[in-house]
Amino acid sequence: MTGSEADAEGQILGRINEMIRQEKDLREQLAERVIDESTEHAHLARLEVELDRCWDLLRQRKARVAAGQDPDTARVRTASEVEDYLS
Repeated sequence: MTGSEADAEGQILGRINEMIRQEKDLREQLAERVIDESTEHAHLARLEVELDRCWDLLRQRKARVAAGQDPDTARVRTASEVEDYLS
């Protein structure tokens, strides 16, 4: 893995970690009754989609490296592409 590949993956993982922190904060806010359940669910749903998109991008990059291709050609897919994907 080159330095630029590691940097790109580090940025994606940094974003993932930030969203995980946001999820924890939302749960704490709900427990402390700062927000209501519907607000928490709405925010969590958006975070989950964004997390899925980040994980998808990491998987694409790793697959490209494994195939001897440029990982920088991986692209962030739309929420519908990621969420509607059938395995």
